[in-house]
Amino acid sequence: MNPCPSERPLQAGELARRTGVSKDALRFYERQGLLPRPERLPNNYRVYPPQAVERVLWIRRVLATGFTVEELSRILAERERGGVPCRQVRDLGAARLAEIEERLRELTAARDSLSALLADWDRRLAAVGPGERAGLLDSLSAEPPRKGTSKRKVEIR
Repeated sequence: MNPCPSERPLQAGELARRTGVSKDALRFYERQGLLPRPERLPNNYRVYPPQAVERVLWIRRVLATGFTVEELSRILAERERGGVPCRQVRDLGAARLAEIEERLRELTAARDSLSALLADWDRRLAAVGPGERAGLLDSLSAEPPRKGTSKRKVEIR
């Protein structure tokens, strides 16, 4: 009796296609301990059990939340040793959130700074006639903006 297609072993290319990763990514996941090493056919092709599809998709979901391959590898190794890394997972998730919030603060400050700069440039452009040089790039200060300030100090020439 032939097993259903969903229950038959998958070669690396088929697993890669089904999960949206490359065959190189599959080999990398194996080396990092995220994916069990597959069986080998007599022709040395790797074959994966059908449940490898869900495992690879799960790995991709975990990595998409911001965990690194190294972190996930450590967590899985802890699990295999019989440990319960739930608090570690929670702490790593909280660290990712803090990093994202810091990046958002930095992006907000950059947005505010650029917005103020554009307002200054609009004033400069309004003060000159058509075809006259407004010195927009020259208006940028040589000193870096101070942290926490959203307005640039500009020199009017």
